[in-house]
Amino acid sequence: MPALNADRNTPVDLSLHIDIPVAANTKIFAGSLVCTNASGFAVPAADSAGYRFMGVALEQMDNSTGANGAKVVRLRRAGIFLFDAASITQAMVGTPMYVVDDHTFDDASGPLNDIRIGLLMKYVSNTMGWIQIDA
Repeated sequence: MPALNADRNTPVDLSLHIDIPVAANTKIFAGSLVCTNASGFAVPAADSAGYRFMGVALEQMDNSTGANGAKVVRLRRAGIFLFDAASITQAMVGTPMYVVDDHTFDDASGPLNDIRIGLLMKYVSNTMGWIQIDA
């Protein structure tokens, strides 16, 4: 596709929410970290190859008996959220954090697949912190 040669009126959605089709046989809980799998369907976040972090679920969505995309889940794509941590320190504030599971993060030395979720903004304890998510 050639480069623009005139102004473009580009649509923008400032709601910070997005609806993602849910994978078959999947249940996503409200308040959980959500990824897409290699096929692009929403799944509970996990340190799995091919997963991409997408946001935090605003609602529970049960597609346990449905096909891929039979239901959609609404996600919040940005904000600062309190989540469980595997093992963090105060010295990690301001550094990238990565998915462990649907409610837990860690620094790059923990998870194998380095699925980045955001920056540690505030240390609460070695097992809890505030993460700035800008998916």
